[in-house]
Amino acid sequence: MNLLKKILVVLWKVWLVVLSSVLVLIIGVFWTFPLALSSKTFPLAYKGIRLWALLSFYGSGFRLESQGSTQLNKDQTYLFIANHSSMIDILILAILHPNHPLVFVGKEELARIPIFGKIYRQICITVDRKSARSKAHVFGSAKQKIGQGNSLVIFPEGGIADDQTPVLHPFKDGAFTIGIATQTPIAVYALKGPKEMFPEAWTKGYPGKVIAELVEVIPTENLSLADKNALKNHCFDQLETALMRQ
Repeated sequence: MNLLKKILVVLWKVWLVVLSSVLVLIIGVFWTFPLALSSKTFPLAYKGIRLWALLSFYGSGFRLESQGSTQLNKDQTYLFIANHSSMIDILILAILHPNHPLVFVGKEELARIPIFGKIYRQICITVDRKSARSKAHVFGSAKQKIGQGNSLVIFPEGGIADDQTPVLHPFKDGAFTIGIATQTPIAVYALKGPKEMFPEAWTKGYPGKVIAELVEVIPTENLSLADKNALKNHCFDQLETALMRQ
């Protein structure tokens, strides 16, 4: 029975990957990529990104519940941060924000994937975390994207860690430096469920209800870079506490 269960889990995960890949080819190539070539048409390109996320997420049997009493201003740009333990985290954040065109900051390695890589590089800010030059490029690109009216998504843990034991891994500085330097409010999300439902191990996981809790929105206009560590620690503590409530 355990072997049959593992086979079914693998088949289900393969389905999500295949579905997502086919949608990338259809929506990404013919909709998102051409519209993302101009900053003026990026909001239309983002609608394609959301359609890809919606079809991939719900088409794989997931459900989404949004929690939190804080309301976002549809006319305000934000820097969204969240815990990161699964590839479906990206789908969730895109689904949650129809009125805030999102630009994700993601790892450079994904840009090497054929076809997908070209689309990815056009709609995301790529970073090589081992390169100081790349990190400086991220800062300049982030300021530009925010200035164009887009919101940013940064996972401050720096990617999906191999060790999934801790509730939350230590945060890197980038998101908080950018938030303060651009005076962009930081919205903190706790994503509950993805770690268990869609881990990287192929034989583990299941479809179910994911909870996305908007924990807090933190203004940054009165902060300086001297406040960066305090802001980072505050966000870490708030997010860790929210995740432990599940």
